[in-house]
Amino acid sequence: MNTPGVVTIVALSVLVLIQVALVVRILLRPHREPASRIAWVVIVIVLPVAGILAYLLFGEVNIGRQRVERMRSVLAGMPKLSDVPGADAAELKPEVPERHTHLFRVGQSIGGFEPTGGNGARLLADSDATIDAMVADIDGARDHVHLLFYIWLPDNNGCKIVSALMRAAARGVTCRAMADDLGSRAMIRSEHWRVMETAGVRLARALPIGNPLLRPLVGRIDLRNHRKIVVIDDWITYCGSQNCADPAFLVKAKYAPWVDAMMRFEGPIARQNQHLFAADWMAHVDDDIDALLRAPLPIRPLGQSGAENDRTGTPAQVVGTGPTLHYSAMPELFESLIYSARRELIVTTPYYVPDEPIQAALCASARRGTKTAVVFPARNDSWIVAAASRSYYGDLLAAGVRIFEYVGGLLHTKSLTLDGEVTLIGSANMDRRSFELNYENNILFYDPALTAEVRQRQQSYIAQAVEVQREQVLSWNWRRRLWNNTVAMFGPVL
Repeated sequence: MNTPGVVTIVALSVLVLIQVALVVRILLRPHREPASRIAWVVIVIVLPVAGILAYLLFGEVNIGRQRVERMRSVLAGMPKLSDVPGADAAELKPEVPERHTHLFRVGQSIGGFEPTGGNGARLLADSDATIDAMVADIDGARDHVHLLFYIWLPDNNGCKIVSALMRAAARGVTCRAMADDLGSRAMIRSEHWRVMETAGVRLARALPIGNPLLRPLVGRIDLRNHRKIVVIDDWITYCGSQNCADPAFLVKAKYAPWVDAMMRFEGPIARQNQHLFAADWMAHVDDDIDALLRAPLPIRPLGQSGAENDRTGTPAQVVGTGPTLHYSAMPELFESLIYSARRELIVTTPYYVPDEPIQAALCASARRGTKTAVVFPARNDSWIVAAASRSYYGDLLAAGVRIFEYVGGLLHTKSLTLDGEVTLIGSANMDRRSFELNYENNILFYDPALTAEVRQRQQSYIAQAVEVQREQVLSWNWRRRLWNNTVAMFGPVL
């Protein structure tokens, strides 16, 4: 008997059984779009070995059973914000026109937070001004500072925050700082991290990787905490796209400057960001901070920190999303906002790899007469995303959507303004990673005056952009179109 032949037959049989098992798993797995199922089935069948490995590494949205159980346990034990003393105060009742209340109901269905009034807010001038404002607020902190970043670099701005935290800890302020284990690995491995810990700053790594060879056996490495949260004394908070780094962004300096937008809020909205931070913190650290969440909501005059430009009375709502939370949360919110626009819709995002409903929503927005514009970076730090994004240009332009490519650096701002009245700003991109894989935080607010400032910032991006014309896209040669469409075809599995 030919032993090598038998071994080959057995190996092929095992491979086929694994393929069949994975195909069944793909077809049975919940929350899969048909396009995603088809793409994975094709990959597993056409590329038997590589396809099986790819699915085992990237096919499941899984951060590990123990992590999921701990996160759910923490969330179950946290108090509801509506039960906190002072939550029903008249000063906190938001004044949102009826035409927009459904948007905040969508937000509440995702994260459980009701919109709250009594907030002040302002848009920071640029990345350096944002860091300087954070440092000033940390230096003025009296009780606690909570900070979470996806990317925290040991550069000039990153070290400014390090020094501010150490100063605060030295005067008795409780400082908790968390950074994503992958995105902030340069800071975590640096001497600054150890010096902070020695100085009394409580530190944690979000979604620690451990052994990178063993991690894929219990959960995906690329499911990350992409949030950017700062909460100071339960009253001041920040939200936007900026990581804790210089605009030069040395890890990807050739795309610099990175252009971000960050907003500083005062008021009860800080408690909602506090909930997000606490959930992430307690899921990783044995440090129960529920007492902060059960304390009466602070109600005090706005602008106490010297922020003269803070606007008052802004109804706002935190929307936190993630792979272990409400499925399809970000697409639902984006689609609701897009379909609600009647006069104007402006979107900025560095990464555009939409699902079909969002692409259709943008096209429908323009077709019904809404002035619809999207702004992307001309040079993207991800060649995959750049190619996939441009595969959607033709249909968007045909529908009447105006597309602008920003040439002043890597436009990293994630913002959406609706009819000059409503704004969504935060960490979430319009791509499948933000939809399904990353933990994100955004703030939705109604304020025509403040939205006008955000819209002005968006217009400044457009002023530094080149508008993409339909004729230009139609003139792309077949090789470019083939490349863009081929990359986009794998969007459902990215």
